Amino acid sequence: MMDGRGKSDRSVVPEKRPNKAGRPAAEAVEGRGLAKGNSLGQNAFRTQRRADASSALERVREAARRDRRQRFTALLHHVYDVRRLRAAYLALKRDASAGVDGETWRSYGQQLEDNLRQLSERLRRGAYRAKPVRRAYIAKSDGRLRPLGVPTLEDKLVQRAVVEVLHAIYETDFVGFSYGFRPGRSPHRALDALTVGIQRRKVDWVLDADIRGFFDTLDHGWLVKFIEHRVADRRVVRLIRKWLDAGVLEDGKRTRSAEGTVQGGSISPLLANVYLHYVFDLWVQQWRKRRASGDVIVVRYADDFVLGFQHRRDAECFLAELRERFARFNLTLHPDKTRLIEFGRFAAADRKLRGDGKPASFDFLGFTHSCSRTRTGTFTVRRQTMRRRLQAKLREIKQTLRERLHDPVPEHGRYLASVVRGHARYYGVPGNSHALGTFRWAMVRLWWRALNRRSQGHHVTWPRMRRLVARWIPSMRICHPYPSQRLCVRT
Repeated sequence: MMDGRGKSDRSVVPEKRPNKAGRPAAEAVEGRGLAKGNSLGQNAFRTQRRADASSALERVREAARRDRRQRFTALLHHVYDVRRLRAAYLALKRDASAGVDGETWRSYGQQLEDNLRQLSERLRRGAYRAKPVRRAYIAKSDGRLRPLGVPTLEDKLVQRAVVEVLHAIYETDFVGFSYGFRPGRSPHRALDALTVGIQRRKVDWVLDADIRGFFDTLDHGWLVKFIEHRVADRRVVRLIRKWLDAGVLEDGKRTRSAEGTVQGGSISPLLANVYLHYVFDLWVQQWRKRRASGDVIVVRYADDFVLGFQHRRDAECFLAELRERFARFNLTLHPDKTRLIEFGRFAAADRKLRGDGKPASFDFLGFTHSCSRTRTGTFTVRRQTMRRRLQAKLREIKQTLRERLHDPVPEHGRYLASVVRGHARYYGVPGNSHALGTFRWAMVRLWWRALNRRSQGHHVTWPRMRRLVARWIPSMRICHPYPSQRLCVRT
């Protein structure tokens, strides 16, 4: 093993001629000089040989943490490890849709060990070929359709294995305000961080931003250069290129593009985080240290991010420079979903003095955030279920009840009970009780109407309906603690 100072550790692995690795590409594209420890000669890190899968990745993680400028040249053997491929298979959803080859989880598992050994051997020899993804669409809360891609089962396995290996490296690099699709993080942790940041820091202006068509416009060239900043194993980079170039199969026609990564694969969230790590996260960290004259808070979840500023001039300057920054990397801010609003503990009083009315609200991760006060008069951020999300879920329930109109009442009850529990687990935050109750009552009325449509001569009375609700529909309850409580425990 070679460390950042060129010293060898003979107790870890036998001596072996390292692979060639050139100058890290991300350093060249950003216009920076060579990083410390990165010479024009060999500077890459040789990972451990085959050992226990988890302990091997732990050594990779420790090496990445020890020197954040090291490049890893031997990672593929972690990917084609049969144990890791088997774990990836067992982690897949049993009833997930099949890709273009029609292979399902159960059919692949009939000869699982033989299939995994053959897949491992093809990966080792470089004979693995990525297949195009099958195009599928899901409805969005605004009525539009979101395009997704369904990879083949073997592509899912290999992508999961690659993601696990790359997470060992990049989790040491990713910044603290990035919460999307990362191990041990969740949307509620991002919501907690945002709420506590606005309440405790000097925030008077909020920039709510969204990248237009991020997953469709992500530039492959830049992405590969960013990956090569840490990964010098050309075989792993080649795997990522294969998935990017595989294209989409829709109505029998295969299309390829030099931009975008198809949503639906296991690798897409990680690639998106890597791209925005170099384009946005690192740049924001430097900007608020060098350019900001007041407090700045940042919370990013995938391609949605919210920033809080103490001074308006900082916010306007940041927004202008952010547009220029994104233009360099083929990204644009969504004009309708990017807003700079006055928001914070003094926003309501300042706007009242000017006669401007109440402060505007903003949406983030399914919640509408607005300025509010507690019973004691302390400023707080109120979070309520987005009206659009609530209405979209009710439309989905209505359609499902119509499709299952003549199912037995207990089946209706079990379905609706699972919907209520899932809704409460996500939207059950302090201060959202009214929206939770509204959702439950609207759902009960939809069920009552559906039951009355089952027969023209039979009418479900409300006394009977109340008994059905008491039997099947659980009460809505707050499932999450206050943001400051949970954030303090975790931090």
